[in-house]
Amino acid sequence: MTTVLIADDQALVRVGLRKILEAEPETSVVGEAGDGEDAIAATRRLLPDLVLMDIRMPVLDGIEATRRIVAARPDTRVLILTTFGLDGYVYDALRAGASGFMLKDAPPEEIAAAVRIVANGEALLAPAVTRAVIEEFARQQPTAATASPPAVAELTPREREVLDLLTRGLSNPEICQQLVISEATAKTHVARILQKLDLRDRVQAVIYAYESGLVRAGSK
Repeated sequence: MTTVLIADDQALVRVGLRKILEAEPETSVVGEAGDGEDAIAATRRLLPDLVLMDIRMPVLDGIEATRRIVAARPDTRVLILTTFGLDGYVYDALRAGASGFMLKDAPPEEIAAAVRIVANGEALLAPAVTRAVIEEFARQQPTAATASPPAVAELTPREREVLDLLTRGLSNPEICQQLVISEATAKTHVARILQKLDLRDRVQAVIYAYESGLVRAGSK
């Protein structure tokens, strides 16, 4: 059973999301929060598997709430649900530690599926969104070279190839096609990369690669 906390400043939205999620047999809504501070307190008290987090809320916004929740409780995953499109919010939310990003006008079945996907430990971002994050990092990236983190040395040559493809926003099927490997093999490589680098998901791997200087703006 996946336990979920809903954080949104609009009561009507919280009611709608609760109805959607409680219709799912393997999902239980354990609480609600009307602002970021309440979300942090409720997460500390209820220990949900996942927080469904709005971005624009009073007292404390969803991005800062996400950052504090992930820092204090890494096992709780955060799925950002907002009315705002693919702009700087995506970059900020993912950098804060969110594992997914969805718009509130998505069909109910997609929202329910998104909760299942993120709760199962996967990142919920289309390749196009991953590429938008990459472009944002490329714009913000400093020009000074940095040394590769020690953990990178633990990656095999094939894992480095897969990581390089991840940083270009390729999906697993695209990685399979590029390297001529099976999807199961691609998933195994991705899982081992995340484990060795102590990362939550593939999007965090993209962020890691750019922030650590493994990939430079304009590199192929």
